[in-house]
Amino acid sequence: MKKKLPFLFLALFLLFSQLTSAQYVSERSIDVVAGYGLSVPYDDVNVTGTGFYMQGEYVHPLTTWFELRPYAGVIFAKTRFRDDEPPGPRFRSDSNGALLGGKARLVAPIPWVAPYVEGGIGVSIGSFETFSSGTDLQASGLIYHIPFALGLALGPENNFDVAFTYYFHPTVRQFAGAAAFGVSIPLD
Repeated sequence: MKKKLPFLFLALFLLFSQLTSAQYVSERSIDVVAGYGLSVPYDDVNVTGTGFYMQGEYVHPLTTWFELRPYAGVIFAKTRFRDDEPPGPRFRSDSNGALLGGKARLVAPIPWVAPYVEGGIGVSIGSFETFSSGTDLQASGLIYHIPFALGLALGPENNFDVAFTYYFHPTVRQFAGAAAFGVSIPLD
């Protein structure tokens, strides 16, 4: 039995490597995503910074259901105040910076409507401020973030995208994100 064990491992390895390579998808593309940006503190207060969000991703599919996505983008979200607000502290949540990092996407490979979830790690370069009842933090320069997104890839080739994407900034206890729309541009 011990003599057959290495042969069994080799056979299983070859079988799984053939299955994995059979699922490889070579449709690399660039995804361009833009949308309504926002910035919200972790604290339970009614404060939201709003603005603009844009991002580009290089899509490297490994299988029909798993993709690696390095990305670069920007978020500009600022808290806006009205003139008729009562006096007192003006809470704010502002995010102005570049976003760089890498994500992985798990997608249900369904034509026309393919739901997906993304997660990863990245860095933000810019200025970030959170001032609320429980937080008074500012950071400028380089801080880390954790990207997370839920969305739908639409169309017969899943080349359109509608998503809620978020970047959690633990350093300043806020998350920035967007309701965004995107399009995929094939490279092959």
